[in-house]
Amino acid sequence: MKESGRKQGAMSPCAACKLLRRRCAQDCVFAPYFPADEPQKFASVHKVFGASNVNKMLQELPEHQRSDAVSSMVYEANARVRDPVYGCVGAISSLQQQIDALQTQLAIAQAEVVHMRMGQFSTSSTTSNAMDMVVDQANMGESLWSC
Repeated sequence: MKESGRKQGAMSPCAACKLLRRRCAQDCVFAPYFPADEPQKFASVHKVFGASNVNKMLQELPEHQRSDAVSSMVYEANARVRDPVYGCVGAISSLQQQIDALQTQLAIAQAEVVHMRMGQFSTSSTTSNAMDMVVDQANMGESLWSC
């Protein structure tokens, strides 16, 4: 697994060692996660966190968690490059605002449906239709508040 960042046979340095202009050792902690063909991945992580800090974080983690940690660091670094103040928190906040707006629109639409069915109910003259509408209204009330 340690050689996944290198080509078979040739000792091609990983993206981290290439950017840092150092020799890529056989046991390089960066090599499995920052392959030579993805230099931007390490460049953004290095710009935000620094190579020394990334090295410390990776060495403190068990090997089975390092891949997920690198993915998180890459995501956060790219978000910080796009939005230096808020990073990924800005994206999360924006998505939460969209969810809130859509939930409000959905509640309004559901209320309009209930209102229209109530209008149909009041103009209905037969008892069987009235009973059907009472059942439908009970179900609509549940779905209105189920979001």
